[in-house]
Amino acid sequence: MDIKDHTTTEETSKTDLLKSDSEENKQDMAPDRQEAAESLEFNKLYEESLKTIQKGEILQGKIISINRDYVVVDVGCKSEGQVPIEEFTGEDGQVQASVGETIDVYLERQGREDSLSLLSKKRADRIKAWDTIEQNLSEGSSIEGRIAEKVKGGFNVDIGIIAFLPASQADLRPVKDAQSLIGNKYRFRILKINRDRSNVILSRRALLNEERKALKNKTLSTIAEGQTVEGKVKNITDYGIFVDLGGIDGLLHITDMSWGRVEHPSSVYKPGDTIKVKILSVDQGNEKISLGLKQLIPDPWESVADKYPPGARVQGRVVSLTDYGAFVELEEGVEGLVHISEMSWNKKIRHPHQVLSLGDIVEVMALNTDAKARRISLGLKQVTPNPWDVIAEKYPVGTVIEGKIKNITDFGIFIGIEEEIDGLIHISDLSWTKKIKHPAELYKKGQLIKAVVLGIDSEHKKFSLGVKQLQPDPWSKISSAYPAGTRVTGAITNITDFGIFLQLEEGIEGLVHASEVSRDNSKDIRELYKTGDMVTAQVINISPEKKKIGLSIKKLEIEEEKSSANGYLAKDENATSTLGDLLKRELANNH
Repeated sequence: MDIKDHTTTEETSKTDLLKSDSEENKQDMAPDRQEAAESLEFNKLYEESLKTIQKGEILQGKIISINRDYVVVDVGCKSEGQVPIEEFTGEDGQVQASVGETIDVYLERQGREDSLSLLSKKRADRIKAWDTIEQNLSEGSSIEGRIAEKVKGGFNVDIGIIAFLPASQADLRPVKDAQSLIGNKYRFRILKINRDRSNVILSRRALLNEERKALKNKTLSTIAEGQTVEGKVKNITDYGIFVDLGGIDGLLHITDMSWGRVEHPSSVYKPGDTIKVKILSVDQGNEKISLGLKQLIPDPWESVADKYPPGARVQGRVVSLTDYGAFVELEEGVEGLVHISEMSWNKKIRHPHQVLSLGDIVEVMALNTDAKARRISLGLKQVTPNPWDVIAEKYPVGTVIEGKIKNITDFGIFIGIEEEIDGLIHISDLSWTKKIKHPAELYKKGQLIKAVVLGIDSEHKKFSLGVKQLQPDPWSKISSAYPAGTRVTGAITNITDFGIFLQLEEGIEGLVHASEVSRDNSKDIRELYKTGDMVTAQVINISPEKKKIGLSIKKLEIEEEKSSANGYLAKDENATSTLGDLLKRELANNH
């Protein structure tokens, strides 16, 4: 279709003006000049007669006025045309037209001499748009449009007409925030059209892929290992970050993000962030690029030996707790382990959380540094004095102390001495003489008790106490109290197969061996005695070191018989000699 040129004058009746000018000129012109003028006038009138327009044509005209209902347009014909004001009214209700503006219009209806033609700007724009679309499709070029709204399955796009953009074609990746695209202008590739049905399908993704491919090839041709480049964070995963380097993505693995500990890549960066990285490797064939961030700065472990020698006291932050210890970050990329055994001088720590919490700022001491293995052993207890270093001086052996019972076990009692230091009274040191089956028979938890310091082993953290040592050992006086030959009387406390135990005094027992019970060995001990019987015996031997006293009932009986016989025989000298020999032989046989 031809677009007719229009004149730039604003007169309303050009033909009448031409006739008026012609008649005035004829009167003033010479005959030859008059003839030429008439010929020119005829030609102009003829040309005007050719300017007849048909319904459906697209004309170009100038806006000459704007009223409430119409925009009046001069299209260079006998009469002007008018376009409904609605075709110029925007979504905000404002008229988007101005006097003097040149526009294309479609002739809806030819006006008569007394009426204006009816024109349409929207139809003209639509026809022109379809022409452009068809040309664009045939040439394979792109077209600009504005995404107007979100619809089912995609978007409506204004490209002069309303075209459809499938959601899958809106971007290289699925669009998470569709609203962010509304109102924006982009360039699109036309995939398919159907003019009869007024259908146009667009793709933005196709253009982006083409652009990205071209950019990727350019990037791959210029990128090299060791380069420092800039890119944008495109995607974040649990294991790292994908960085757009220009048409191609590189992977920044979480282990290459920092010399230190990174809990998750999202804690450091977010999509869209600009980041500088180092090219670690390039696989041209598979189009894979490995990136590093920590490699842009020196490895902190290179100077660890100088900064953290054994004995150095430093501060750090607790970054991890395990069953066996706590990891403390001394600086970015440098962590040391405080083993659970290095957390307290005295407390039995079952888990580090009893002492430390994540995020705590603590002072520690470097115990050992192995830069090659990237390990530093740290101590927490070493920054405080070791109480065992002074405890021996403070409590020499023989010191009497008083403390509360903190715990009672089968083997003894634990007494609180100082903070985190307990002393043990072994069950064997509770009494010189009593046979105690369990300490709970005599004591209870929380009870205040006195004890004597028996010994301190600082290396093995042992503090030994005794209660019985508060009193003299009764066995130390046994030798003088019960010399051999002494007659003693006591109650039977126990009868065994090998003898009888007699209680001589509280905590002191003597043993009458089975061979010393009676001269008549044929009788069972249990037939002769029972527990509780009061028995008199003679001390025959004593061992204070072994806490043993040997007794004999038989010897006492023999001596009593001998004494009786001696009294009797004193009256008869002949009988004395005979009986004396018999007793000597019997005593000899028993021994």
